[in-house]
Amino acid sequence: MTTEQKQEYDVLGTRPIRHDGTDKVTGRAQYGADLQLPRMIHGAILRSPYAHAKIVSIDTSQAESLAGVHAVVTGADMPEVESRVANLGETSVDVDYLSQNVLARNKVFYKGHTVAAVAAENAHLAEEAARLIRVEYEPLPVVLNVQDAIRDDAVLLHERLKTQSLGLDSSEKPSNIAKYFLYEKGNLDEGFQNATVVVEREFRTATVHQGYIEPHNATALWNLDGHLTVWTSTQGAFMARDQLSDVLDLPVSRITVVPMEIGGGFGGKIAVYMQPLAALLSKKSGRPVKMLMDRASCFEATGPTPGSVIKVKMGADAEGKITAAKAELYYEAGAFPGSPVNPGCMCIFACYDFPHAKVEGYDVVVNKPRTNAYRAPGSTNAAFATETVIDELCEKLAIDPLVFRLKNAAKEGTRRVDGPQFSRIGMWETVDAIRQCDHAKSSKDARQPNIVDGMEYAYGRGVASGFWFNAGLRSSVTATVRPDGTVSLVEGSTDIGGTRTSIAMQLAETLGIAAEDVQPTVADTDGVGYTDVTGGSRTTYATGWAAYEAAKDIVRQLIERAAEIWETDPENITYNNGTVCGPDNRSLSFKEFAKKLNKTGGPITGRGVSDHNEPGGAFATHLVDVAVDQETGKVEIVRYTAAQDVGKAIHPAYVEGQMQGGVVQGIGWALNEEYIYDEQGAMQNPTFLDYRMPTCLDVPMIETLIVEVANPGHPYGVRGAGEVPIVPPPAAIANAIYNAVGIRMTELPMSPPRLLHEMSK
Repeated sequence: MTTEQKQEYDVLGTRPIRHDGTDKVTGRAQYGADLQLPRMIHGAILRSPYAHAKIVSIDTSQAESLAGVHAVVTGADMPEVESRVANLGETSVDVDYLSQNVLARNKVFYKGHTVAAVAAENAHLAEEAARLIRVEYEPLPVVLNVQDAIRDDAVLLHERLKTQSLGLDSSEKPSNIAKYFLYEKGNLDEGFQNATVVVEREFRTATVHQGYIEPHNATALWNLDGHLTVWTSTQGAFMARDQLSDVLDLPVSRITVVPMEIGGGFGGKIAVYMQPLAALLSKKSGRPVKMLMDRASCFEATGPTPGSVIKVKMGADAEGKITAAKAELYYEAGAFPGSPVNPGCMCIFACYDFPHAKVEGYDVVVNKPRTNAYRAPGSTNAAFATETVIDELCEKLAIDPLVFRLKNAAKEGTRRVDGPQFSRIGMWETVDAIRQCDHAKSSKDARQPNIVDGMEYAYGRGVASGFWFNAGLRSSVTATVRPDGTVSLVEGSTDIGGTRTSIAMQLAETLGIAAEDVQPTVADTDGVGYTDVTGGSRTTYATGWAAYEAAKDIVRQLIERAAEIWETDPENITYNNGTVCGPDNRSLSFKEFAKKLNKTGGPITGRGVSDHNEPGGAFATHLVDVAVDQETGKVEIVRYTAAQDVGKAIHPAYVEGQMQGGVVQGIGWALNEEYIYDEQGAMQNPTFLDYRMPTCLDVPMIETLIVEVANPGHPYGVRGAGEVPIVPPPAAIANAIYNAVGIRMTELPMSPPRLLHEMSK
C-alpha cells in the first residue's frame, strides 16, 4: 500500500465481514428470479429476426386464443411519449428512443428488438404463444459499423435524426451521426511545430458485453387501485422508477420499485428493458407477471459497450515532454443515440498535461442494440489509443515509459482539454508506485523458460495508465439508534460490490462505534429519499457522505438530549469517539445512552443527504508481463500489477476486489471478447460458450497497489474505485505484445487469429 499521508481511523481501513455475507453464501438472499407471488403468471417476448426492417403488420389472434394465455402487448399498447432527454446516471437517453427500444413501433432496428410480449400460466406456454404471433416485415439494408454509417449515401436508421452540436441541430440533412462534440485547448499547429517526434495511428475496438452472470428480470403487479409495483434486479431503483414513469406516462407517486439483489451489472442494469412489458402485461391480465431474460437475449437485446474507431496524433519534444495531441473518436451508439463518446472525449487525454490539444467525437447509430454503460464507459476505448501511441513515442525517443509518464502526468492545477481543472489527484503517484514495485524490478520472463512443452514463447512487458471522472450525484439515508446501542441504516443504493458495508463503516467511524453495530438495509423507492444509480463509482463516495451527515445529525441530537438530561447548555456537551461527555466529568457511552433514549424523549433518527459533485477523479497505472506463443498467437498473462489512487480505502479488501475484477474484464476486452455479426446483423456468438470471457484459468493473481491521495472533496478523502481498473489493461497488454514480438496491435480484441495474422505478414 502506498499513501500520501496516513490518517489513522478506528473503522475505516479495516476489513470487517460484509453485512450481507451470510445471506448470500447460504442462498437466503433474494434475487429477481427467486421472487414468487400469489396468482403470478409468466411472460415471454417475441423478438425481431431482422436487424433492420419495417413492421408491415402484426397478428396476435392465434396467441390470444391459446388456452392459458392472459395478455398480449405490442407497440400499440405503449403510450406515445415526447422526445426529451432523461438522465440514467452514467449516461442519458431520449425518452422517445427509450420507449421504442422497450417495444418496437413501425420499425425494428436490430436483431432481437422486442416486437411483442405475452403473459400465460407458465413460461413454456408463454413462449409457445409468442411463436404464434404473426409479423410481416419489409427488410431494409443493414448498417453495422461507423465507417459505413457516416457515408453520404448510407442508409438512414432514423429519418428525422439530425446531427446535434452544442445542443442544436448543426445540419438540416438527416444523418446517422446523432451528435458531434468538440474540445480544444491551446494552439494545435504551434504544438506540433514544437514536436521532435510525431506518431499518428488509427485504432478499432469491438462491441463488448458486461458479462454479468445474472440475466435481466422483472416482476410487476399493476394493482386495481392503479398503483404499480415492480420487483427487479437493477443498479438504481429510482432510475428504474423514473424510466417506468416516462415510458408508461404514469406519475412516480403511483410506482414503487423494489430492488432485488443483483448478480452483477457493471452499467448494464441501469436502463429498463422488460420492466415496462411486465407492467403492461400485468395491467391487461390483472395478475402479477414475472419475466426472465435468456442469455442469448442478454447479448442480442441489451446494452453492450460500443465498438469504436479512434484516430490519435501526438507529438513530443526531445526531452520527452508532450507538445500536442489530436483525436477523433467515432463510437457506435447502436440503434438509438447515446453512446459514451463524450466521456471518451473527456478521458482520452486526461492522464497528462497537454499544452495544446483538440478532440472531436461522433455519436453514430448502427443496426446493433443500443449501447449502455460498462465500467468507465468510453474511457477504455480511448485509453487503448492514447496509451499505445505514448508507448510508440517512448520507443522513438528512447525514454522509459514510466519516466515519460512521470514527466507528463496530470497533477493539481492541470486543465483538461474539455475545460475542468484538477484538484489534488494521484496520477503521478500511481506511476511512481509501479516504478518502485517488485514487479517492475523483476525480469519479464522470470517465471517461465523460453520454451515450454516444445512451444516457443516470446516475453514482453507493457505499461499503461487510465482515468475516470467518478460521479457525485444524489443520495439519501436514514439511521435510527436502537435501545441496544446498534444503529439501523436505511439506504437507497443497490449493493453490488459490498457498498452496504462501506457505507455502514463511514457511519460507524463518525459515531465512534463498531461497523458490526450498524445494520444496513437497501430500501425500495418508498422507503428512503431519492438516490441515484449505483454506478460511476459514486456509491461509497456519495451515499457514504450521506451516511456521514446522518451520523452527524445523530450526534447533534445526542448532544441536545444530553443537555436536557444533565440540565445544562448544549455548548457544555461534547461527543468524542462514541462517548457523550458533560460537566463534572459526566459521561455516557453510545450504548449506555441508547438505553435511556426511549425514556428520555424517544428514539433518535438521523437523516443525511448528499448532493456533492467533487468526486475527485480516479487514476490507475498498470504493469503486465505476457508470454506470446509464436506458433498460435495466443497471449498468456504471466504477471499483472495494478496501482490505483482510491483517495481512502474504506474497506481495503473490497477495493482490491474492484481493482482485480476490473483488470480481468479489461483482459477480456484485450484478448478475446467481441460481438461477431454476419452481414445481415445476426450475432453469431450469443452464449458464454462462444463469447469468450476470461476464467480463473486465464489470469494470474492480480497484484494490487492501493495509493491513497486524499480527495479534498470528501470528509474521509474517498475516491470511487470501481470504474478505472478496466481502463488500462488493453493498452498495457498491447504494449507488452509489442515488447515481445515487435507488432503494434491497433484492433481489439488481440485474439490469436488476429495476432497470428499480423505476425505472419
